[in-house]
Amino acid sequence: MSISPLVAAVLGAGISAVIATLFLRGRWLREAREAASLRDQLAQERSSRAESQAAENARQQALFENMLEGVLLLDASGRVQFTNTACRRFFDLEADVRGRTLLEAFRCNDLSAMAAEAGKAGRVNGKELELEGGSEARLLQVNAVALVGPEGRVDGVLMVLHDATRLRQLERTRREFVANVSHELRTPLSLIKGSVETLLDGAVSQPAIASKFLDIIDRHCDRLTYLIEDLLTLSRLESGQLAINYDTVPLRGHVTEVFHDFHRKAEDRGVQLINDVPVGLHARADSDRLDQVLSNLIDNAIKYGRPGGTVRIEGREIPGSDLIEMAVADDGPGIPTEAAERVFERFYRVDTARSREQGGTGLGLSIVKHIIQAHGGEVRLETAPAKGAAFRFT
Repeated sequence: MSISPLVAAVLGAGISAVIATLFLRGRWLREAREAASLRDQLAQERSSRAESQAAENARQQALFENMLEGVLLLDASGRVQFTNTACRRFFDLEADVRGRTLLEAFRCNDLSAMAAEAGKAGRVNGKELELEGGSEARLLQVNAVALVGPEGRVDGVLMVLHDATRLRQLERTRREFVANVSHELRTPLSLIKGSVETLLDGAVSQPAIASKFLDIIDRHCDRLTYLIEDLLTLSRLESGQLAINYDTVPLRGHVTEVFHDFHRKAEDRGVQLINDVPVGLHARADSDRLDQVLSNLIDNAIKYGRPGGTVRIEGREIPGSDLIEMAVADDGPGIPTEAAERVFERFYRVDTARSREQGGTGLGLSIVKHIIQAHGGEVRLETAPAKGAAFRFT
């Protein structure tokens, strides 16, 4: 059966339309797939950027939170936008203070004034801020900078707070140390100079008088020598330059040897030296440094204990550890409570006049503390009025 020209034309047109439709549909599907792929790619890029930004924010947050310096960010209206851990610790802040004004959150007029100054002048450098309260005053050094936007407007203020309390304490300690050393040197030098001048004025030709002043010179030269030796020892200990040479030390025999050095001094004051360290007790320690510790403590116990009293040395193993505890105790008047906390400070003396009369440098207990700490141990004082004093160390 033959197809009429009309039908053939219609079929041809239909087939062409179908082909065109299929072509267009294929093109649309292809474009749709490409568009979907592009959307997925853009979504992945956005997700990747978001993850990167989140990671960067986390790194910055960790950086700020672990800084020793306090960080404080304010917006253009002076409201708190961010504080790190150190900043909150400096001001004892517990609650979230974001969104509050600086004065409302921190209750510190001086800090508010510094922020305002930075906003106007552009920056504040190294201003000091003293915070009262707590166990001790805290000194902060404040640096602040205005955050200026593209149009030149101040968008906020960034403040960085450095805790300078320790630095101030060290500076005070340095000044006190220099003053103390100057004072300790001045007294013997003045006596030596006065004695020399007296001898030069003619006393040298009078044997009895000359002998008296030469004895003064000799005693105070010894005092200067002891002071300088103690200063050098303390300096080496504090700087870690004094080596600790460990050895196994038989403690009872070691104490007996040290007692021999103080036999005459103890006899002069009627003091009995008692060695209560058990036989067979040993310690890993530097023998020479242990000598210094025991000598300083025994010397103090004889000088400041009760005339006719006792100085007792004990030793024991601490249960559950490999540590040895030793104690040097006297039965004298004891040390006042207010002085007990300071006896290990350099140049501190419970009785200044008596200590100088006995020839002390004021550095002995400080040296004891540093030697014990260099061994990894601790030293403490147990005392009560009229019940003596006991220095215990491990």
